[in-house]
Amino acid sequence: MVVLGSTGSIGTQALDLVRAHPDRFRVVALTAGGSNPEVFEQQVAEFAPAFHGLGEDASTEAAALDCDVVLNGITGAVGLRPTLAALDAGNTLALANKESLIIGGPLVRDRARPGQIVPVDSEHSAIAQSLRAGSAGEVRRLVLTASGGPFRGRTREQLADVTPAEALAHPNFAMGTVITTNSATLVNKGLEVIEAHLLFDVPFDRIDVVVHPQQLIHSMVEFVDGAVVAQLGLPTMLVPISLGMGWPDRVPDAETPIDWTRASDWRFEPLDEVAFPAVRLAREAGERGGTAPAVYNAANEVCVAAFHAGRLGFVEIVETVARVLATHDVPSKEQFTVDDVLAADAWARDEAARLIGGTHAP
Repeated sequence: MVVLGSTGSIGTQALDLVRAHPDRFRVVALTAGGSNPEVFEQQVAEFAPAFHGLGEDASTEAAALDCDVVLNGITGAVGLRPTLAALDAGNTLALANKESLIIGGPLVRDRARPGQIVPVDSEHSAIAQSLRAGSAGEVRRLVLTASGGPFRGRTREQLADVTPAEALAHPNFAMGTVITTNSATLVNKGLEVIEAHLLFDVPFDRIDVVVHPQQLIHSMVEFVDGAVVAQLGLPTMLVPISLGMGWPDRVPDAETPIDWTRASDWRFEPLDEVAFPAVRLAREAGERGGTAPAVYNAANEVCVAAFHAGRLGFVEIVETVARVLATHDVPSKEQFTVDDVLAADAWARDEAARLIGGTHAP
């Protein structure tokens, strides 16, 4: 296997699984962004891959190597070219880099043969597992679960004065700044709605989001006969990562099972789209298609950085993304190129920065 983004959360957990199953997995390439060179050097020394390197070019080259699976654990739009390289080389792609699918859209999907992309997001891994219970024609809807983040139950007015520290206090996961903030705004769930549409070819009006604070049910599939099949497990990434590495086979003892001898209560709540409009906005971007999802993602990243720098209020994150999307004209063309996508990404970042320049945090 090839591991892209080896020093990040996904990459380090994948290497833990390699250590636990040396008879099953062998690392032939490691790449990383370069933010943690000491850890990367230690990984290279331990696993002795035939290829290793830092940066986007190294990841793109590694993704095209002869291997069984490429795990793309890179964060951000820089994961797009490695994703395309893995697909063009015919490698199975275990995809944790949701941005490359979301911003690449049809560009990515058109290059992938059936079954070539294995989702590593916990929600989409759960859907992929649940879909084994029926045929594609028997699927009525997909149901993505969301923790609701640290501000679940608050009104829009109550969100006006939240701080970056509060936004980073996720109830279940320890993640990076951008992903954790996206979970607080529910932008992350909006991105996952677009991702589910692209992965499973289900229309947006048949993809629902429900708040499930305990995060033990990772997502569900509703079939035409009324049956709902769900995937359950502890709120960690070990099962999705291990399935991405070994798909369609499971890796023994990848995670500790739920303890059924202990009583627990599981809740489901409707999504408050007034307080958290990010999911609705993502649906609109996804339905517009083309470069609109790339603009949604890029503008949000700039807004999150401005929020943590004290230059933008929490509710203004999604408000500003909406303003950027409103001024974006999706090119009227059937075929989009990588350059088209990256140009839209750059434009959205510039436009968001321009709008934020005239905005003051409360």
